Amino acid sequence: MTRLEPELNNPTRLGIVSSLKNRDRAEFKLLRDSLGVSDSVLSRHITALENAGMVEVKKGYVGKRPRTWVSISKDGNRRLEAHVQALRELAGA
Repeated sequence: MTRLEPELNNPTRLGIVSSLKNRDRAEFKLLRDSLGVSDSVLSRHITALENAGMVEVKKGYVGKRPRTWVSISKDGNRRLEAHVQALRELAGA
């Protein structure tokens, strides 16, 4: 039996990596708006996922405005797939 990924047991963190699964990267604002969370909540969860090696964060500017982009890492992608498989096994699918 595949084990659940502890970092993804939080719905916001699962939402972040799921949103990034089929994208090259996503801007912080897009993730915030699609997940319906505050800047501080999203920032805290992205930092936790980054520290766990599941996402990569790039900061830069568009014109004079600061931007933050987030992408899922190869390890994050692998761990998300294993987590989803473990959920399927638990559900008996």
